[in-house]
This record gives sequence, C-alpha cells and structure tokens, in this order.
Amino acid sequence: MSNQREEAADDSLTDLPCLEKLNSPTGSPPTASLSSLMELENCVSNLSLAHEILVNRDFCFKPRSPPTGSLEGRVTEVVHRAFWDSLQEQLSSDPPNYSHATILLQEVKTMLQSLLMPGHVQLRSQLDEVLDMELIQQEVDHGALDLHRLAGFIINTMASLCAPVRDPEVRALRDLKEPVELLREIFQVLGLMKTDMVNFTIQSLRPHLMQQAVQYERAKFQQILENQPASLDNTAAWLQAAVSEEASAFTVQSDSSGPDSRGPLSATAVLNRAYMHLLHWDPQDQKYPETVLMDQARLDALGQRLQMLVLEASVLLLTNAQCGGVVFTLQGFVGKLRQSVTALLEGSHTSEADLKEALSGVGETVVQQVTEALSAQGAAALPQENQDLLKGQISDLWKHNNSVRTLTGERVQGFLRAMLQGGPAKRSPELSAPLRLVSAELAELGTAFGRIVHFNRTVFGPFYAPILRKLLFPPGEAEAEEDSR
Repeated sequence: MSNQREEAADDSLTDLPCLEKLNSPTGSPPTASLSSLMELENCVSNLSLAHEILVNRDFCFKPRSPPTGSLEGRVTEVVHRAFWDSLQEQLSSDPPNYSHATILLQEVKTMLQSLLMPGHVQLRSQLDEVLDMELIQQEVDHGALDLHRLAGFIINTMASLCAPVRDPEVRALRDLKEPVELLREIFQVLGLMKTDMVNFTIQSLRPHLMQQAVQYERAKFQQILENQPASLDNTAAWLQAAVSEEASAFTVQSDSSGPDSRGPLSATAVLNRAYMHLLHWDPQDQKYPETVLMDQARLDALGQRLQMLVLEASVLLLTNAQCGGVVFTLQGFVGKLRQSVTALLEGSHTSEADLKEALSGVGETVVQQVTEALSAQGAAALPQENQDLLKGQISDLWKHNNSVRTLTGERVQGFLRAMLQGGPAKRSPELSAPLRLVSAELAELGTAFGRIVHFNRTVFGPFYAPILRKLLFPPGEAEAEEDSR
C-alpha cells in the first residue's frame, strides 16, 4: 500500500485545475452558439501550436504555397498574373497611373515596420520620412514620383534587416530595373523575411514557454473540457483497456509467485502500459485518446520505426542462428547487411502485402551477402538447405504471430519499458548479440518516446488521476480496503 499512497500523493498537487467536469454525463454535447464554437476552435488551435513549438525542436513556419497542379494553385496563379498585368498596364499608360503602385508601397511600408525591433528608432524614423504616403501622393499628383529611388531605399532597408541567409535574394533585387518585376520580387523576399522573423521569435520564446508550458496546456485543456464535457471519453476507454491488460498480466504474475504477492494495481504501471499501447495503435481498435492527440503523428512515427527495428533485429537473429555467428565477426559485414535490410524495409509498414514482398527481397539479399562474405574469407558456403530455410524464415516474419518476431518484440518492449520506468536499459530482459546491434537505435527511440510521455503525464496527470481512481478502486472497494486494515 505504500506505493499506492506515494502515487496518490504525487497526483494530489495543490495547483491543479478544477476537475469537476470529469463527472459530467457523456453523450451529445449541448447545442453551442457560433461564438462559443469559434472560441473553442481558437483554444484548440492555440493549444496545438504552443504544444508543437514546445515538443518539436525543429518546428518552424514555412511560406505557404498551394500544391502544384491543384485548383487552388491555378486560381492563385491566374489572380496574381491578372494583378501584375494590370499594374504593368497602369505604369505603361501615358501619363502613368500610380493608383495600384501607391497601395503596394503602403503594404511594403507596413511589412517593413513589422520587421523592426524596438531598438530600430532611427530606421523607423527614416521609414516614416521616405515612405510618407501623403508626400508620395502629392508626388503622384504632380507627376514627380520616382519609383526607382523609393525601391532603392526599400532594398537598402531590407538589406539591413534580413537574416544572412537572405543576402543573395536581396542583392539580386538591385539588378532588376523593370518596375513591375522589381515590386513583385520585393514582395516575395519580404514574405520570406517575415517568415524568418516569426521563426526567430519562436526560437527566442521557446525557453520562456517551457517554463509556463505545463500550466498553460493544462488550463487550455480544462477550457476545452468545460465547453465539451465528453472530451475525455476516448481517454477513459484507453485507460480502461490498459487496466484490463495490466490486471490480466498482474494475475498471471501473482499466481506464479503465490497468493501472498497479490496487491493493488499500480497506477504508474497502468499508465506505462497505456503509453506503450500507443506505439502499436490499431485505428480499428478504438478512437485515439484526446489527451495525446497532439502527439499522435510523433507517436505513430515512433511506432513505425519500432516495428522496423523489431523486423531488423529478427532478421539479424535468424541470420546469426543459421550462420553460426561466423559472418557476424567479419569486419563491415553487419553494417552492410543492416544498411541493405533497412533500405528494403523502408515504407513496407503501409500494408501486409508490401511487407511480405519486402521481406521476400530481404531474404534473397541476406543469403547473397552471406554467401559473398563466406566466399571472400575462403570459408565453406552455406548449404543450400540452410539458404532455403533462412529465406523462408525471413519471409515468414510478415506474420504478426511469427514466434521469432513475437519474441523479439517482447524483448524490445521490455527494453523500452525499462527506459520508460526511469531505470537503466540493463534492467530489461537480456538482449542477445543480434538484438544488441540495434540497442543504440532503441535507446534513441526510447529517449524520444520517454520525453513525450513525461511531458504528457506532467500536463494531464490531474485529468488521469480521477479516471484511474475509479477504475482501480470502484465504489466500495476503497472503503473495504480501509476496513481490512
């Protein structure tokens, strides 16, 4: 009971949000007003963006462009061409018509102002002086507007503000003489500079966001829960499945250890089992838990990588068994073999048919490389019977119930589970030599997985606690436990 009390103490934090909505009835949510729906959408959008910035160290904004050949792309191209053709026609008329040009200059000024930092006092003053729209309109009225002079100032300003990576684009602007082309390219480069500024701001804010991330995400999710009381239904089902699986495993273990070893299920063990389940999630099984939705793509990618590592390790295990370990001692053999296996298995997770075909090719390649390695060393070739057996064993790995694949998967799962529990990998089941060949990749995967799990538990622990309390201690059991003591 001491572990149980310690876990309960961990969940009883004083700064947690109110969880009264956890007991709200499920089912269809009440009819919401348009404004409340928009508020909820904004809340979800802000939460997703903040979470992505925090957990994805490579996150950055990229200039948006419609897919090539799409209807949106064609429409955008037509509209843009019409606009610039119209500007060309206006500037080519006699006298020139600057109505569109002045609007563009105002937009350029606004974009440049958005790139200024608080310390750019002098530059801001120069910008207001040179791109004074009232003065520019007077010059237009008197036929004295000099677009090239203004463009020169704009380019010089861009050169002083842009990141070093944009220097080539800005220098290229100086070679343009035709006004329409010059304005069009200025807009394009300014768009890239604005994206650079946003990404720089994100990198600058990330350390500060990390300090407030847990409370921010927790509060935002609570806000979603208040608008949609059923927002934890899938999470409850996910935890219920983990409790059932843990109870079954716990029963088997306690039966083999004796009745004196029985005790309450650990909430930590249940959560770890639930998180491990996300690495091999079956979309047909149930809906994804709401509290982990923002990390679904990352977890799916880790799950696919895990599946490939299990298959790679299984191939190595079978090869080692058939060859007696001889070729594994040859310098460079394992690296070359793994490279070939990885390349052949790439993308094969999409369907069983693709995996079956890929493994057939893997078998052929493995036998060929083993034969070449033995021949290079002057050793006896692998008997044809062993070659055929190895090919067949590798081909059979596409089956989910394949004994070698299952055993390898269990050992790999144990390896990751030990990392998730915070202990060293050596606490996991002993890895055979072929499995140790992928231990570095497993450790890297486990570190990435553990980082996601740790952050998720920290944020959503208060939301999990009441659900787990009901599942682990149904009404009446807690009182009975107290009375028995």
